[in-house]
Amino acid sequence: LDQGIIDACSAAAQSIAEGVQRAIEGRSTVSVERSIARLLGIDGVDEDGVPLPNVISDQLQDYGIQSDGAAYRIACGMAATGMSPADLASAIGRGEHLLADFPEIGAEEARLLLEPYVSAGLDRMDEARDRRRNLRERNPAGLQPWLYVIVATGNIYEDTVQAQAAAEQGADIIAVIRSTAQSLLDYLPYGPTTEGFGGTFATQENFRIMRNALNESIEKTGRYVQLVNYASGLCMPEIAVSGAFEGLDMMLNDAIYGILFRDINMRRTFIDQHFSRMINAYADIIINTGEDNYLTTADAVEEAHTVLASQFINRALARRSLMPDGLMGLGHAFEIDPDIEDGFLMEVAQAQMVRQIFPDSPIKYMPPTKHMSGNIFKGHLMDGMFNLASILTDQSIQLLGMLTEAVHTPFLHDRALAIENARHIFTSARHLSEEISFTPGGRIQKRAEQVLSETRAMLETVEVEGLMKALENSRFAGISRSEGGGKGADGVIIVGERWFNPFAEEMEMRLKRRNAGGESPALAADDSLGVSDER
Repeated sequence: LDQGIIDACSAAAQSIAEGVQRAIEGRSTVSVERSIARLLGIDGVDEDGVPLPNVISDQLQDYGIQSDGAAYRIACGMAATGMSPADLASAIGRGEHLLADFPEIGAEEARLLLEPYVSAGLDRMDEARDRRRNLRERNPAGLQPWLYVIVATGNIYEDTVQAQAAAEQGADIIAVIRSTAQSLLDYLPYGPTTEGFGGTFATQENFRIMRNALNESIEKTGRYVQLVNYASGLCMPEIAVSGAFEGLDMMLNDAIYGILFRDINMRRTFIDQHFSRMINAYADIIINTGEDNYLTTADAVEEAHTVLASQFINRALARRSLMPDGLMGLGHAFEIDPDIEDGFLMEVAQAQMVRQIFPDSPIKYMPPTKHMSGNIFKGHLMDGMFNLASILTDQSIQLLGMLTEAVHTPFLHDRALAIENARHIFTSARHLSEEISFTPGGRIQKRAEQVLSETRAMLETVEVEGLMKALENSRFAGISRSEGGGKGADGVIIVGERWFNPFAEEMEMRLKRRNAGGESPALAADDSLGVSDER
């Protein structure tokens, strides 16, 4: 690949990310404010079942003081009552106080009052991070590509049974699929849940239950099993906080997906992704981006460059949140029509291209789904070719395909067959990538060069337009979204002079020190992350 073109793509993506940052400066969101409340130790619900972080956020808006922000107004309440943030929120939830009634205090006093609670919130994330590190040191993760499977019963307790079964069958990563449309709820449900449609509600208690269940499997198998959920939708940063507190390993977290596929307001999404990624970076949680979804609505041959362009943009935006490349699980997919001549060669070209352009990222590779027909024998073969492409091109995270993908929600034995398929191919072709070279000027190389060249042209166009205008112009996935439209637009806040986010400020300082010191991400501490001789 031409490094000059790669560098030009990176430069354009950086310019695009800078444009996004300018568009969100001086703004917060209700979900960021609720995240600050959660980090200060506020949790639980009022007598009507409303989460206390929402009670705080709602009062900020109802009384026209949202520009001051949760941190400042909570500090005012602490100064007036002598209460902790958690006790203050509980009292407000009981109707004993109103957030707007407390006398205003100086900015410096507000910061000093919150300081011990800011330290406690960050300490809590540090402790969860260290627990994962220690557990993984005792029980090393499997070799990459890590086998990634899903559970989606709707009942967290049934999910744990399925997750433990998958872990004992050989899965390296368990993703708990979220209940349908939770991304559009502007609050984070509280407590354990047993009713969900198409998945299980993401709650902090559900995270805790599944983490404990997988820890049991880790001790039983002697192999670290990673836990995944979704830091996306209208509660993106709040879910990142809950995941950081409960020791999750990965979170689906894309800068554009919610805009395109859930019609969430652009500014709301860009503000929320910035803070949520800072939280994930601080907690050493790998993010998974969602470029694979573009190919569900667009042709995988004609629109391959849109996937690569989005990967460059996602990386640039994540770096602005001080996230190291080792935590960026950039997504792509095996979605070319299997009946196209040399389609497999094009798949290999794109997989190898992504792997080489982002050598330090734990690349997430998605299975064929769009062209699954219900023919389970052909489907299992397609999944086998997908697994072969993965080991051939040194992918990192392998979301396993199921032979019944187009028939029904997979049964336990379908998942067992998927794990068996991948383990067989990964074992029998473990070092194939070390033995392969590509013909100069051959079909595979030419395909990669074509996609890279088209990506450069697209990124330079988006750089001129700006990302928001590009999204209006259907540059990604063939979907158009308006800059001022979308769900959650009323949750964007213009901040005032008293507003501050003490966690963003402190995490920024600590992340800069950590990154300058070259500290590796906690869950990349072994040799299985990145290309290695062992793989």
